[in-house]
Amino acid sequence: MSDKVLYVMYDDDEVLKNSAKQLVAKGVKINEVFSPFPIHGIDPIIGVKNTRLGIMAFLYGLTGLTLATVGMRFFMIVDWPMNIGGKPNFSYLENMLAFVPISFEFTVMCAAHGMAITYLLRNKTLPGMPAQNPDPRTTDDKFVMEIRLSENHNVTEAELDGMLQEIGYLELDKKEIK
Repeated sequence: MSDKVLYVMYDDDEVLKNSAKQLVAKGVKINEVFSPFPIHGIDPIIGVKNTRLGIMAFLYGLTGLTLATVGMRFFMIVDWPMNIGGKPNFSYLENMLAFVPISFEFTVMCAAHGMAITYLLRNKTLPGMPAQNPDPRTTDDKFVMEIRLSENHNVTEAELDGMLQEIGYLELDKKEIK
């Protein structure tokens, strides 16, 4: 089943925001906005939900802290106990304060790497993944709004064209995607 998609191009982010406000007020659902930089305030207009990346960062940090604790205990107490600075080496609890910097650094490292990889996977921007960008000019100085007709059952294509003509745009591109 194919879907018709409208790519509406603008050359100013404020014009795009105003157009998006007017279209959403008329009941049009905007699927995505492509821009060369973040447009502050566009997310609530087009209905983008808040991210759960912070929750994932916390879980990645807990994973890092757990791995650091298990690793330090194994390496310094079980596998190869060493007397460093006169600290006893038969108990992890007595040495725990010496391991705070390592625990902190490993927690931060795991949280940062986990968030970066999750972000790249979620946005499908890992190296080797095909680009989802409809027009390469959106990486330079243009802004594109994507409207899918399959998500706008209450508006016909002719009505949508009329609304877009009223608002004004730089270019309009219609594509069939499968």
